[in-house]
Amino acid sequence: MIAGLGGTALKPAKRIGTIDRPHTHDPRNQAPMSVPTHEPVGSATPNVTIIGANDSRQNRTREMQLIPEALARAHMHDRLREADTQRRAVRLVNARRMQRRAERVSMRARRALAMAVMN
Repeated sequence: MIAGLGGTALKPAKRIGTIDRPHTHDPRNQAPMSVPTHEPVGSATPNVTIIGANDSRQNRTREMQLIPEALARAHMHDRLREADTQRRAVRLVNARRMQRRAERVSMRARRALAMAVMN
């Protein structure tokens, strides 16, 4: 008797896929469905290639992944515009304040000059 070939039986391997057609959950990589032989010709719906549908699904997925980035970009654009508007408003308030101060200083100087001329 040869050693190692005793009475132990080997468990059958799980065959999920074959080398030619490996099993996958991705519908794009699965083998197309075959038409059953027991149906008459022309009764079943024809095989439709869905390459375009898969491409659009892939593009839609890509677009959906980019939505947060687009939202963040739009939000930053709004925030920058708001900050710019705020800066302009602050600048305008400061300019008006300085203009009033300059007018008061000018009036004091004219008054002082008039008082000097009158005396």
